[in-house]
Amino acid sequence: MRKKSVQQMRAAADESSSRVYSRTNVARYSERARQRQRGKRIRRTILLTLMGVLIAGVTACGLWFGKVVSKLNNGEIITSGLLSSLTDSDVTRDPFYMLLLGTDGRPGDTAYRADSIILSRVDPKAKQVTLISIPRDTKVEYKGSTMKINATHAYDGAEGMVNAVNELCDVEIAHYAEISFDGMKTLVDAVGGIDINATDGVDDPEAGPVTIEPGQQHMDGETALTYCRARHQYADGDYTRMRHQRQVIGALANAVLNNMDITRLPGVIESLSDMVVTDLGVQDIVSLANAMRGMDTDNMWSANLPSWAGEDTYIDGQSYVFVYEDKLKEMMERVDAGEDPQGPQSMGSSSGESSTIADLANNDSRSFSNGTDKGTSSSSDEETSSED
Repeated sequence: MRKKSVQQMRAAADESSSRVYSRTNVARYSERARQRQRGKRIRRTILLTLMGVLIAGVTACGLWFGKVVSKLNNGEIITSGLLSSLTDSDVTRDPFYMLLLGTDGRPGDTAYRADSIILSRVDPKAKQVTLISIPRDTKVEYKGSTMKINATHAYDGAEGMVNAVNELCDVEIAHYAEISFDGMKTLVDAVGGIDINATDGVDDPEAGPVTIEPGQQHMDGETALTYCRARHQYADGDYTRMRHQRQVIGALANAVLNNMDITRLPGVIESLSDMVVTDLGVQDIVSLANAMRGMDTDNMWSANLPSWAGEDTYIDGQSYVFVYEDKLKEMMERVDAGEDPQGPQSMGSSSGESSTIADLANNDSRSFSNGTDKGTSSSSDEETSSED
């Protein structure tokens, strides 16, 4: 093949250059360049927008978390003194004691009473909870003075309550929570109400504006609070009120752990952060709820302190509740071992019988005050079967 001459090669190059750099091609090239730049700007804008949304989301989440935690862990109540009185625990692995207080306080109050005192033992591995009610008029010796146990709260706040209950029951409390009357209503309404067998009717204006008929029912917050506060119309007064309070806690536990979508829990926590104060963090609460999901709340152990009140329990004109110290020691040994406390449900010493939330639902106040209370229906069925 004959080689091209130099003149021919130069001519071909000139022709190619004229095709590439013609006016038409220059315009097309410029348009393509503008499109590439526009695409880069669009991608950069999208990326920056996504980064902005992500940063804003993280910031909002952080602000929400910080706001809720600061309310839950209110420094005026969860003091350094209280924290030093609490023991360390892993809420998802090891059994621990937690003190639960119901108060008549409202947001902004600096002085209020501990109206309900419950010592709870929580075993997340066994999914078992024990509730021990402590009468608010229980006589204790605190810092060299004789006083009612709820007075230690007015005397030394949450720290005083924890120290008094530790000494009285010979335990080491790991966590603390208190909720106001308004908070109780909010909590019950936030979980959609509770299902409960009202063992006793309530018609007590001092307890609340609601009249309650006995029987299985769905309670809203106002009704549940009235049920928790009623005591004047019952023979054993405060002991009936304490039983009702344990029933409501059992029903709440069932609503949260077994009937509520767990993804709603953060919203419930936020709605309560104005009314509930605890040393637990949001992550601890969510983790504990996850660990306890599926718990049989009917089988939560239930009792009150072995105790009595009468003409012989007055000191300087004030009525107290006295504790059967030997019976309390025996009961707390069973509680500490994760066993049925076999404690009383009314005034008196240890019953020596099974005591669960389900037992409470099978008896009214007269049965407990008269000592004619019976166990769960399942227990009765088993006895009938064995007799047959």
